[in-house]
Amino acid sequence: MLILWGRLNSHNVKKVAWLAEELGLPYERRDIGGKFGFTDAYLAMNPNRLIPTIEDGDVVLWESNAILRYLGSRYGGDAFWPADPATRAVGDKWMDWMFSFADAQRDAFINLVRRPEGERDRAAVAASAKVSGAMMARLEAALAKTGWLSGERFGLGDIPMGVYAHTFFTLPIDRPALPAVEDWYRRLTTRPGYAANVMIPLT
Repeated sequence: MLILWGRLNSHNVKKVAWLAEELGLPYERRDIGGKFGFTDAYLAMNPNRLIPTIEDGDVVLWESNAILRYLGSRYGGDAFWPADPATRAVGDKWMDWMFSFADAQRDAFINLVRRPEGERDRAAVAASAKVSGAMMARLEAALAKTGWLSGERFGLGDIPMGVYAHTFFTLPIDRPALPAVEDWYRRLTTRPGYAANVMIPLT
């Protein structure tokens, strides 16, 4: 059975749990990191003191997007790992673009979710919301053309930004009008794995 190490209030852990459910993979998630700390045994698997890490038989792997690619290619078939490299690259580029968006949204998330009211930097929140909204406009242009970040159908490329989209639409920040992104997000919310692993209270 697949073992997923990491607490579920991590964006990067949510990605992997969601994909495991999309693939119908039986898995066990074990809390670690954050308030759960790290054990020596875990750090022997992942010396970076980060989450997630997976164990899949003899395979031990860290870095969330590497894990997504591994699971998609091993278990996902053409739906999650298209044989055509050009088709696969359509979603692949958005997987890595997500890290730029995560950097843009970080100050808003940290201040509004992880810090108590009296310690929040409202200027940092406003700046983060502005940059995040501008970046989402790029997503808007792409989704207006294809409907999914992976192309004509849902796929691996939708998962990383799908996790961050929930945070974007849940945080109490100003957002521009993004009808294509909003429609894409609405369709994601109907997927059981998304509802169970991503649409949980921000903590």
